[in-house]
Amino acid sequence: LFLQFVFHTYTAAFTLVNGNGTPKAGEYSLQQKQILLGLGAVSYSACVGALPLTFMNRYELKSPLMQLVVRRVLPAPLFGLTSAFTVAMVRSPEFDNGIEVMDRNGKVVGVSKKAGEKAVRETALSRAVLFGTTFFLPEVLMHFVQRARFVKNPRALSTARMFVMMSVFGGMLPVSFSMFPQCGEIKREELEPEILSSTEETEFFYNRGI
Repeated sequence: LFLQFVFHTYTAAFTLVNGNGTPKAGEYSLQQKQILLGLGAVSYSACVGALPLTFMNRYELKSPLMQLVVRRVLPAPLFGLTSAFTVAMVRSPEFDNGIEVMDRNGKVVGVSKKAGEKAVRETALSRAVLFGTTFFLPEVLMHFVQRARFVKNPRALSTARMFVMMSVFGGMLPVSFSMFPQCGEIKREELEPEILSSTEETEFFYNRGI
């Protein structure tokens, strides 16, 4: 549970720092709201991530199938889904209040909730792919390493697993960041009427965040 909490705290802080800073709050500080939402998302994600292993240990479910499911199969989708959930919670003010959209010349033409939704959705998806793949691919690769008996010493096996995981993570970082452009594009028909009434542009852009 502690390690899950540390992991999701880091990802929430990274998301908070690298989001789109457009929205303004009314009665409270936007940053305070994001921190509260982030803490809630971190706590929820940590509990969800730790639940399968806790359940297995609590009820002494030690069968090979249960070990396979809990330790090898579940972590990847759980980390992917909880990472996406954390992004959505921390950056939820962006689709509640909207983010700035610009024309081709960089001139701000308005604040759009639909652009905010698109930016958060794209970032959440890229984060899910990053962490889901990072925890899935090493397990597959290590399965073949163990079957081929390339590494026999348990300590060396742990070192090899860590090396493979870091290599996959390093390789997936640029892939996940480049899934969607940093300067996102949104079509005219996707925006709110009040923004369209002030310009004749057909394409608009926004800062997606990381």
